[in-house]
Parts: sequence; C-alpha cells; structure tokens
Amino acid sequence: MAIKHNNQIQKNHFHKDWARRVRVHFDQPGRKSRRRQARISKAAQLAPAPVDKLRPVVRCPTIKYNRRVRAGRGFSLAELKEAGIPRKLAPTIGISVDPRRQNLSEESLKANVERLQEFRKRLILFPRRNGKVKQGDASAEDVKAAKKGDIVKTTTAILPIKNLVEFEEGPISSFEKTENAYRKLRDARSEARLIGVRAKRAEAKREEENAKKK
Repeated sequence: MAIKHNNQIQKNHFHKDWARRVRVHFDQPGRKSRRRQARISKAAQLAPAPVDKLRPVVRCPTIKYNRRVRAGRGFSLAELKEAGIPRKLAPTIGISVDPRRQNLSEESLKANVERLQEFRKRLILFPRRNGKVKQGDASAEDVKAAKKGDIVKTTTAILPIKNLVEFEEGPISSFEKTENAYRKLRDARSEARLIGVRAKRAEAKREEENAKKK
C-alpha cells in the first residue's frame, strides 16, 4: 500500500548500528613515523637514483593562483624536442612526459627546456650491464663517484621550483615601506574613472579664459 499524507511511518526499523562503524585515528602518529621510515628505506634502496621523476614548472590555474608556479604532470613533446631528448628515452632516464600538455607561451617553453638541459648535465647514466658501456653512459670514474656520494632523495632537492614575486618596477624589497599601496591603487582607479570629466572641465576653463581675453 502506498504511503499517503503526513502520517507516522509504521514499523520504522531504521537503526543503523552506527557504533559498529565508527572509525578513530589514534594511530596517526605511528602512521606518520611509518611513512617516514618507508621513504628513508626507499631512498636507500634506489640510491643513488632519486625516488621521483623530474617534473616541469607550470603555472597554477585560475586568475587567483596563476602568479604561482608548481610542479606539473610531465614535460610536453615540444619541450623534449627543443631540449634534444627523444620522447621514448625520457621516461627511462627519470623524466616524466605528458603528451597532452601544450605550451601556450614562449616563457614556459624556455624555462622547461633550460630545466631539462640542466638535468641532463647533472645526469649520470649507469651501464645496464657491467663492462658493457653504451653511448650516453657515464664513465667508470663518474659511476664510482656517484655511488660514494650522498643519497639523493628527490629531484626537487637538486632542481627546486621557486616562486619569485617581481613587478615591472623591480622586486617587492625595492619599494619603500612608508608607501601606502592601497592609497596608490585607489588614486589610480579614480584617475582612470574621472579622466574624461577632468579633460572636459579643463577644456571648458580654457575656452572661458580665451573668451575673457577677447
């Protein structure tokens, strides 16, 4: 029988036994320590290779955040071509590739090409088999020096992505601290809004003075 009107629901067995499904996170400090130890052991296992791949520098989306840069998904095919790295070789030497990504500005293309070239300079390729050195592999001295060196955990530790906020007039530190930025913005907005009114007023005053001279 269909339910009609705003009456009490009969035999409403809706007890969900919520107490059986409650989950607490008292193990959070222990999990944090466990994750840290896992990162350290992974870095030691992969040493001297880093644990992650090289990522490009990209702008954050939307007007609110596009002044910042961050690590992207992967390098575009145009950037790899400009840097002289084959697209099939890149993932094998620790470079992430995103074939869908497009370069919308020359600045981003140039910055990421320079990042790839800097990575290629620092890259030490170990031979796959002992005693069989192929073209592009590092020499025995470089391999020995790399093994003795410090453990590199991430590529961002070697090639960090930095946010430098600068204006056309120069960096923020060059401005005087006594200047009121809010007042300057309000004055500039007011001048832009009243430019037509003030020009008309000045023209009327000029015509009035010319009439008096006559």
